[in-house]
Amino acid sequence: MNFLENSDILGDIGEFLREDIGRGDITTQSIVSEDARGTGRFLAKEKLVICGLEVAEAVFAHLDPETPELETNYNEGDEVEAGTIFAVLKGYADVLLTGERVALNLMQRMSGVATLTRRFVRAIEGTDATIVDTRKTTPGLRMLEKYAVTVGGGRNHRYGLDDGVLIKDNHIALSGGITEAVTAAKSKVGHLHKIEVEIGNWAQLREAIEAGADIILLDNQTPEEAEKLVEMARGLNPSVLLEASGGMDLERVRSFAEAGVDLISVGRLTHSAKAVDISFKIQAI
Repeated sequence: MNFLENSDILGDIGEFLREDIGRGDITTQSIVSEDARGTGRFLAKEKLVICGLEVAEAVFAHLDPETPELETNYNEGDEVEAGTIFAVLKGYADVLLTGERVALNLMQRMSGVATLTRRFVRAIEGTDATIVDTRKTTPGLRMLEKYAVTVGGGRNHRYGLDDGVLIKDNHIALSGGITEAVTAAKSKVGHLHKIEVEIGNWAQLREAIEAGADIILLDNQTPEEAEKLVEMARGLNPSVLLEASGGMDLERVRSFAEAGVDLISVGRLTHSAKAVDISFKIQAI
């Protein structure tokens, strides 16, 4: 996925830089000669999954299109240990200094999401379940964070409200019930759109499946409750997809996978991932 082909993301990088630079990097401009050159090294200061190499490269290229490409022996998704220099960039020293913070902010955030996602994916290895993300992303960074989830080995749920039908408790309350909500959705959306319904008990599960839901969201269930609902759902419709969600953490996620669900959506992949520690050390050349 070459997500930088999306011009909106490239435009965002320009906005990120304008936010940080303002009227100019007065420190660098007052100290560093315009013709000075340097070498910057990206150093992992903890074990992490690399994500954001292309974004970091784009930050510096935005400041100077002639900046060379990053030199690296690593790929997106590679795991590196603390102390690893995983990428090197040569160019004008003022460009390296001015772009440093934005490049690091983005790479640290994206690598943090990828690293946490990798932990969740490993936690359910050997099961048939798949880890997916949610819309609980940082405003303005959704595409970057969802890309980072895929680098970590997870998959993407909806990119936005226009991406699929997900009928939740508030929709059900406002439409008069599950059957009414599913029927209305089926009458108005295209035939290629699947319909997912959030349920909380057996009666709602039966109603949703009988109304024609393609996917069932088991929200805020215990692993034991989820296992029973999975068994009941398979009895009603063996082909229905089953998703578990709600407060998923590394301690409990495997028990939901073993309960037989197909998908496990994890909001904390994006809303609670800790930025990893990466430094960018520059030397004159």
